[in-house]
Amino acid sequence: MGPPGAGKGTQAKRIIAKFDIPHISTGDMFREAIKEGTPLGKIAQSYINDGHLVPDDVTIGLVKERLSRDDCKKGYLLDGFPRTIPQAEALEKLTKEIDRPISYAIDIETPKAELIRRICGRRVCKVCGAPYHIETAKPKVDGICDICGGELVQRPDDNEEALTTRLSHYEESTKPLLVFYKNKGLLKTFDGMVGSDNLFVELCALLEGK
Repeated sequence: MGPPGAGKGTQAKRIIAKFDIPHISTGDMFREAIKEGTPLGKIAQSYINDGHLVPDDVTIGLVKERLSRDDCKKGYLLDGFPRTIPQAEALEKLTKEIDRPISYAIDIETPKAELIRRICGRRVCKVCGAPYHIETAKPKVDGICDICGGELVQRPDDNEEALTTRLSHYEESTKPLLVFYKNKGLLKTFDGMVGSDNLFVELCALLEGK
């Protein structure tokens, strides 16, 4: 957990690689269930096609279906879920039912000024999607992708105005989850300013029980 630009995605990739556990995001689950034509996938698709949000009960059903698979026996990492208190309560219930309870809710705290610097400096290759940053991950040739030579562009929502709106939504909907998990004794908070490598070392220490 953490605001946009806190480094959740970067750390998630490193954690699943090190611990060999599945990275589970609701977006990926929806796409997979729809592609496979599962009953829940068909229900989800009907809502998406009509431009509506998928109801919690359908989302919860998909999460339960996914967490019940054998590859989640030794652990899993949830990304983008839960987003609300009702979802968190339903998740707590279902993970107990399948005996795969949540061990930690990891929160990465990062100041707004740093989030703006990170997000507004992001660039992505128009052709292959490779990520760059104007300060911390510059291409060899300005504006050109090192990998395929494609043009580097700024995503439409990678600007301060859009970020401020996203942070507002985060404060309203996601922040209450921090209180929820703190009250459960599951919340672990980390400083997003220590650097990506140092943060990964700290996260590994937690997950390895050191």
